[in-house]
Formats: sequence, structure tokens, C-alpha cells
Amino acid sequence: MDTTQLQGLIGMLAVLGILVLMITPAVIGVLHERRIDRQIKEAQERRRAGRPMARAA
Repeated sequence: MDTTQLQGLIGMLAVLGILVLMITPAVIGVLHERRIDRQIKEAQERRRAGRPMARAA
């Protein structure tokens, strides 16, 4: 591998690293929203069924 190829590889890895840093918070946010939506749906189903909701500790 010569210098030009090595610089290209380093540049590509830097871009991919920045992309991962930018995408990670969005993915975490989506997963958090899905968890909250699932909890809301479960609470609504329990309410419809007439079962008491569990209290958080």
C-alpha cells in the first residue's frame, strides 16, 4: 500500500467514524421512543381489561 492509498483509507475511516457518531443518538432515540410507545400501549390494554396498573417503585 502506498501513501495515497493509506491516506484514502484513513479518510474513509474518519468519515465512517463521524457517520457512526452522528447516527448513534438517533438510533438510541428511536429505540427509546419505541419502548415508551410499547409501555403506553400496554397500559391502555390493561385499562381496557379493567386490571389495575402496577405502580412504579
